[in-house]
Amino acid sequence: MNISLVGAGHVGLVTGACFADLGNQVVMVDHDTKKIASLTQGRLPFYEPGLEELVHRGVAEQRLRFTPSIREAVEHGLLIFICVGTPSRPNGEADLSAVERVCRDIAKHLRSYRLIVEKSTVPVETGAWIKRTMRSLVRKGVSWDVASNPEFLREGSAIQDFLQPDRIVLGVESPRAKQLLLELYKPLKAPVVITDIKSAELIKHASNSFLAMKISYINAIAQLCDRVGADILKVAEGMGLDQRIGRAFLDAGAGYGGSCFPKDVAAFVRIAEKHGVDFPLLKAAALINTAQRTLLVNRITEHLRGVRNKVIGILGLAYKPNTDDLRDAPSVDVIRTLQKHGARILAFDPKAMAQANGLFTGVTFCRDVYETARGADCLVIMTEWNEFKELDFARIKRSMRQPLIIDGRNIYDPVALRRLGFRYVGIGRGDAGD
Repeated sequence: MNISLVGAGHVGLVTGACFADLGNQVVMVDHDTKKIASLTQGRLPFYEPGLEELVHRGVAEQRLRFTPSIREAVEHGLLIFICVGTPSRPNGEADLSAVERVCRDIAKHLRSYRLIVEKSTVPVETGAWIKRTMRSLVRKGVSWDVASNPEFLREGSAIQDFLQPDRIVLGVESPRAKQLLLELYKPLKAPVVITDIKSAELIKHASNSFLAMKISYINAIAQLCDRVGADILKVAEGMGLDQRIGRAFLDAGAGYGGSCFPKDVAAFVRIAEKHGVDFPLLKAAALINTAQRTLLVNRITEHLRGVRNKVIGILGLAYKPNTDDLRDAPSVDVIRTLQKHGARILAFDPKAMAQANGLFTGVTFCRDVYETARGADCLVIMTEWNEFKELDFARIKRSMRQPLIIDGRNIYDPVALRRLGFRYVGIGRGDAGD
């Protein structure tokens, strides 16, 4: 099947590469000509495990190509996926200007039937707005459909999530649109939810917001654990064994970040407000998440008795492992707050160093964990990279000025580290006052 995707970001590039790997002929377009030129030369704009190999294979086997021309994409694709960004406006609403621009460009070049598919995360009723926009611009006699096919790709495991999805959601309003999308996704053999466009749009926001609330809930419980001397890991284990709850997303720590949860929670609150529905539960989730970053800084400050002129090593910058994404990463707020209070920052991340170099000033970027620990008054774990989990702690202790570890992701065993002579502080491990 001939497919076009508009937007070569995290969602678009993964989706396009995976569709090509399933045997489709895929054209990807992006307004960023430098990005298109880099992709054409085999250079990816971000890190995602397995993606580089997938893109190179698609290009080599002539099933995947890149272009800056929207006209070329419209002429090629029977299905055209909109995968552009929908960032937050200052009031929390999703900015749909890129979606509108793409719709206008598609309408301008439409000459025969096309299925225009929302892949970007958009507010409910965006599909209806796209249809009104298209109807006013497409020349008479040309038929088209609009559908919603929300993505559920986690950065760091996006390819697996695409090829082995929990479910595929199709918001369709015509038999032709339904049949085309069912045929496209047939190779994945996953459960398919077929619904109307508005319900599909809500499924995406409702899903992300629920997961964000789950993270904030366990972080609130972690604060209680610290006060009473309980262990959040055991609490989460006991909760997670209940099949109605499940263990996923019950990991206390520095809070969620990235391009999805913060943006989608804010947008969902605004969507509800616009339709006369207050959503205090979601507002509280966002407040708890922001507070986790402050709590972590306070924990560092308390155990160092102030951070002015202290050397603090930060392990992990990306908002989660297996990505180089720093968008709304907790590390950014933590580092900037510590710097504001006079701390000197050393930092290391296995993949996000290039992005971080252009984001921070006054941070010393290190080659590895051990250089980050050298002379540090404490080490702060901000990202749970696997390579941080098994370290030579005796070597680390010898090189640190003070043997203090602030574990913002709860990846270490407190008993084992204390036995080695470290002061260990986790999140919800019952050690807030140690």
